[in-house]
Amino acid sequence: MQFDHPTRISRRTAVQAGSIGLLGLGMNHVAALREAAASAGDSATPPARTCIYIFLSGGLAQHDSFDMKPHAPDDIRGEFTPISTSTSGIQVCEHLPMLAQRSHLWSLCRSLTHPSNEHSAGHHIMLTGRTMLPPGFSASAPRPTDWPCIASVAGSATRPRNNLPPAASLPERLVHYSGRVIPGQFAGQMGAARDPWFIEASPYHSTSYGAYPEYEFDHQERGNADERVFQAPNLSLPHGLTDRKLSRRVDLLGELENQRRYLDHHAHIESFDRYRQGALSLLTDPRVKAALDVTNADDAVQERYGRNSFGWSLLMARRLVELGVNLVQVNLGNDETWDTHGEAFPHLKNKLLPPTDRAISALLDDLNERGLLDETLIVMAGEFGRTPKITHLPQHYKLPGRDHWGAVQTVFFAGGGVKGGTVVGASDKNGGYPASNPQKPENMAATIYKSLGIPATAVWRDEADRPHHIYHGEPIAGLT
Repeated sequence: MQFDHPTRISRRTAVQAGSIGLLGLGMNHVAALREAAASAGDSATPPARTCIYIFLSGGLAQHDSFDMKPHAPDDIRGEFTPISTSTSGIQVCEHLPMLAQRSHLWSLCRSLTHPSNEHSAGHHIMLTGRTMLPPGFSASAPRPTDWPCIASVAGSATRPRNNLPPAASLPERLVHYSGRVIPGQFAGQMGAARDPWFIEASPYHSTSYGAYPEYEFDHQERGNADERVFQAPNLSLPHGLTDRKLSRRVDLLGELENQRRYLDHHAHIESFDRYRQGALSLLTDPRVKAALDVTNADDAVQERYGRNSFGWSLLMARRLVELGVNLVQVNLGNDETWDTHGEAFPHLKNKLLPPTDRAISALLDDLNERGLLDETLIVMAGEFGRTPKITHLPQHYKLPGRDHWGAVQTVFFAGGGVKGGTVVGASDKNGGYPASNPQKPENMAATIYKSLGIPATAVWRDEADRPHHIYHGEPIAGLT
């Protein structure tokens, strides 16, 4: 294909333009392509606001991490010792030493509360930012009547950049060990076309948890081998498909069909049309391949983040927001990884807290050194906290742990204008209920939306063109 036009255009733009018909893109997509190309070349464009939402499925115990109670009775305070951070007056668990050194970069809300102690309901609440469950909610499976997840709302309400999907979820969907898919992580009432871009780099395993291959474990020590390999989707052009060949429609069409199979397999795309613009970048931009290919990153980078699924996931998230994805949800572990009913203290000490401490610290350092931390909000939460009182279920576990507890949890915030070294709210002396400044999931979600630059009056519209409010609460005061 030849372009007889006096203006010089890039190879990438030519490939995009020549591919519109092949990909089935209509004229309504051309404007978006032009806007993306124009904004990419406009040095006056202000930095984009982005968010990384780290989700700890299973629920992190507040007593054993960021809200320790060293003066509580033995059966409440647990086995760990608090250590001082670089911020006077703030202490955290002794097994978070790297984050303790960086407390000037992060803040805590120790008073987030909601009424559910059930995993699936808690997931829906914390992944959608809506306390009240939708009519017809079912813990057994996602439904089209579910509230839309935060990622889908953010993806719909923010402007796409660089032809990439505006919201992504990685490295896997949350699937129960029984095989049922956890509700709350999809677009729900928005429709499947607005689901986040699922980047499935971590294979499903029913009974193995944690940051494999270095820190994998089984909650109940059932002895099932974990042979998973963390591997990003292969979206590269094959060797030998040159720029000249790429411009030939037949070769391009055939290759796009091959890559579509990869996308269908690895990204679980229910509506391929939504990602056809993204496919152009995925196929032609080596930066996208590099962003996903984290297991082949430089040795020094992998050492800083950790050579495990936690480190690779947060490295991928950092690269994706830097490349143009507005919100990335990172599931730090598969479904119920943080569900420490038993063996809680050895699992937290040896398997869960060390890779988390290392990976989040590396993420903070990278964003800060690159000048991106002020524009990138980091939020870390689970579906609930854990009970104040330590319990033991001897029929399942050799050692004690803590049960589900929606009444209070600590949420971690960093970047995006958050004031480092700040604590908002407090739990009571036993860490069971908010003692001051209680916050709801709606407030957490509003904090994310505000940081992304979404106006407080913004709405999303359903297929009948009915408006739905995005904000259902105020941003958490005192964080910024």
